[in-house]
Amino acid sequence: MKKLQRGIVMLTTGAMLAGSLTGCGGSAKSKDYFVKTGEDGVVEDGRYTLDPNTPAWQLDTKEHSELTWYVNADWWNTSWGEDVVTKKIKEDLNVDINFLVGDDTKLNTFFAGEDMPDMITIFDASSQVAQKADTWAYSLQDLADNYDPYFYKVAADDTLNWFKLEDGKTYGYADYSNTQEDYDSGLIYATTAFVIRDDVYEAIGEPRMETQEEFLSALGKIKEQFPDLIPLGFNNFEGDGTGSLGDTLQDYLGVPLVNDDNSYYDRNLDEDYLSWIHTLSEAYREGYISDDSFTDDNTACQEKITIGKYACFMMGGTVHQSGFLSQFTGDTGHKYIAIDGPKSTKGYTPKLNQAGINGWMVTYVSKTCKDPAKAIQMYTYLLSEEGQILTNYGIEGETYVVNDDGSYSLTQEMKDLQISDNDRFKKEIRIGEFIPFGHDKYKALSNDSFPDSIKQMQKWGEGKLYPHFVLENTVPDAGTPEARSYSAIRTNWATTLMALIRSTSDEEFDATLEAYKQFLNENGWEDVMNVMSAKTKDNAEKLGLN
Repeated sequence: MKKLQRGIVMLTTGAMLAGSLTGCGGSAKSKDYFVKTGEDGVVEDGRYTLDPNTPAWQLDTKEHSELTWYVNADWWNTSWGEDVVTKKIKEDLNVDINFLVGDDTKLNTFFAGEDMPDMITIFDASSQVAQKADTWAYSLQDLADNYDPYFYKVAADDTLNWFKLEDGKTYGYADYSNTQEDYDSGLIYATTAFVIRDDVYEAIGEPRMETQEEFLSALGKIKEQFPDLIPLGFNNFEGDGTGSLGDTLQDYLGVPLVNDDNSYYDRNLDEDYLSWIHTLSEAYREGYISDDSFTDDNTACQEKITIGKYACFMMGGTVHQSGFLSQFTGDTGHKYIAIDGPKSTKGYTPKLNQAGINGWMVTYVSKTCKDPAKAIQMYTYLLSEEGQILTNYGIEGETYVVNDDGSYSLTQEMKDLQISDNDRFKKEIRIGEFIPFGHDKYKALSNDSFPDSIKQMQKWGEGKLYPHFVLENTVPDAGTPEARSYSAIRTNWATTLMALIRSTSDEEFDATLEAYKQFLNENGWEDVMNVMSAKTKDNAEKLGLN
């Protein structure tokens, strides 16, 4: 998704925030504005009467409300009412939003005694802030029951259940939270594909590349017939990451997520996966993989996609690469296409991942919210189809039209503006930019949501998505010995994976793998797995997978 390119700001979950949260909700400056609605359903002495079949924002007679909304990200656009999208929200809800932004330090000041914003958006559902939300935020169930029961009609039950705390209530709601129903609907698309240049594929006879023998044979033909190209590329190895040769390749091969008893499964040491890593090592020794691929940063990798330097590419995040894929097509007339690439030697089927049930931005209503009724109305409005259409397409007749087949299209004026002056488009229109409570399924309503350069890849991925919910929030808690071990092992694995692929002999490959296993033994991997197993089993129970 586009939002991921802006630089994710993750919350610190260490002692600083944990300490600040000890007394949150009990600050001298804290005031509970919550007013319980009576049995007659009348809100605040006649402001409106609850109707479970009507959104409360349509009933509310309050002429104007103001809310402060803190987003823990410096990049967030703080303007309100100056673009098509937020101007419409302002008019419909009779509300002004004063956005505040910052980083973990700014967030921490709120829990250290400073007045809390009315609403708070964070980016880590497993953080101390999220886990202690019952001490500083209103539960969504209490807000809905007392101010807006229509919320239950637009909120996903699975998402509400996923975010419940030990008291059985939910305090935060995430955008882009996909449920099993979303995966089954066909309205969200795979973002992983093994792609090849169409002209190269045709020139080498459109061979199968599923078995390890077929894979190496095809790369050999590419090297012989297209010596100026890099036969095989992959997402870059930055930081302590593994590009698209870690969990992305594992998903492509269908490596199991957990053991049969839902305990943690070490996918990095899966026999099938390691056999393909050995095949990649053979490819490296034959000159089918460039050394630069291990050191290129994201920009260098994308530049090579733009000029079609890679013949084949194991691609994670096709949406993120769509602009570069489109430029390649525009410059050359050729395109990258998805084909059936590496296939499991064990008979596994692909388990391609997408956004999970955890979502991304998680939004809360603080116990100091001056107008909790208006806050939950904001949730309901943005989660509803009306709000989703507005944030994704704008206003009918002004920014989009409904086609004869029921699909949505931006007007030609909007398309032209988006192409000619994208900064102005984002600032004045803000379609696709106001993303709290957003969901990818609404993008399926328009043929314009995704560029042509990746539509064939999305078509190839149909039926291959598989939820990874059971693995979410399973990393050891920050500050624990297991968390330190996990971090060290994760970093070591990134180095090991690179060394495995770049090994110059089978003996070197085996020695590198044994050294990694020894590192696991020496760094408490068994204890890490025990912690993660407890979490995967808890997730399985929560998801009804036992």
